[in-house]
Amino acid sequence: MLRLNPDKLLPAQYHAYYLFGEDHDALLEAAELLLEPGHETALCMRLDINELARFEEESRNQGLFGPSCCYALVRNAQSANPKQADHLLRLIEMTGDEHRLIICAPGMDWKKALHKKMKALPSLPQCEFRLPDEAGFRRWLDQELTNSSLNISPEAIQWMAERLFGMRLAARQVIERLCWYDNGSGTELGIDIVAELLGERAPNALEDWCHAVAMRKPGAVRLAMRLLREQQVAEVQMISWLGTRMQQILMYRWFQSQRDRNPMAAAKVFGEARQKVADESRCWRGAELTTAVSRIVQAEKLVKGASLEDKYIVIERLTLDLIDTNRLVAMEKTVA
Repeated sequence: MLRLNPDKLLPAQYHAYYLFGEDHDALLEAAELLLEPGHETALCMRLDINELARFEEESRNQGLFGPSCCYALVRNAQSANPKQADHLLRLIEMTGDEHRLIICAPGMDWKKALHKKMKALPSLPQCEFRLPDEAGFRRWLDQELTNSSLNISPEAIQWMAERLFGMRLAARQVIERLCWYDNGSGTELGIDIVAELLGERAPNALEDWCHAVAMRKPGAVRLAMRLLREQQVAEVQMISWLGTRMQQILMYRWFQSQRDRNPMAAAKVFGEARQKVADESRCWRGAELTTAVSRIVQAEKLVKGASLEDKYIVIERLTLDLIDTNRLVAMEKTVA
């Protein structure tokens, strides 16, 4: 088995590649770089798994002035049915050195027969793209920001790393927007500007509200109204943040009950929540957390158009339901 390192795929040296793993963005980015022709006359194609015949036909065609080169990127090999899998395996064997076949299988199930057969091919270069850890993603983001020549505050960079963890494509899109906003001025960009361009308004105030709700403090209602009226935060954004937080608390409690060595990491808790979720979880019974998550889902439907009720009232009532133990107990009985 010819195993390659993701950092050492280029320059392209082989006529076929098998790229798989959980880091979808990094995988597809590498595939695009491998697709860049090493031959100026090469025909480049991006194919779905049901379009393999196109590559087979083009790679067999003879040009007017000799053999033609054909480079193809198969984007979704993980979706192959048995017939398509057999076709793909045949193509690997018959593809000549003048052509290039790049097979992408993001999220491929390691139990799948095709994956096992691909791994068993001794002459097929293979590369696994694992999800980066937090430190690895932060190093990558730091390098991208350095290349962009943007001046971003350390707090904003940390916030970007936590919010965009593992999403390289989204991170590049945000950096592009920041470059347009900055327009070469070199002015330091803080967390408020970065958050706005990422589509998140008032992140610090949202965090304060989520923490107040999670700690079941009466002041959470006042914070909710301030977010809505003074800072004009969208109701959907508020529910998204709160839903994420309650899911984190629920998963943290579950992994803790399973005696996981690091329940915080297993629950994928990120950002400021890492310093707060353990305390917040002690404010809730397991049944209450399940009811709370269901209540948030219900509120999300209401603010997205399932009711004509004023959205401010939906958020206020949601906040009251979550911080008031008696109201939530009543909901538990209703659900039961």
